[in-house]
Amino acid sequence: MAKTIVVKQIGSPIRRPAVQRQTLIGLGLNKMNKTRELEDTPAVRGMVRKIPHLVEIIEERG
Repeated sequence: MAKTIVVKQIGSPIRRPAVQRQTLIGLGLNKMNKTRELEDTPAVRGMVRKIPHLVEIIEERG
């Protein structure tokens, strides 16, 4: 089974640059406190690293 990470949105995209907003959408997040289980790939990790003030990794599985 592939490794996964659970990502939670902790910040609002209001008054943030469009690039950060698009990164949130790319991760499948759009509302406060929403969580998503995503595949643990370098691409996903890079997206999370771009917006550490808006998301947090809750759990790593696998």
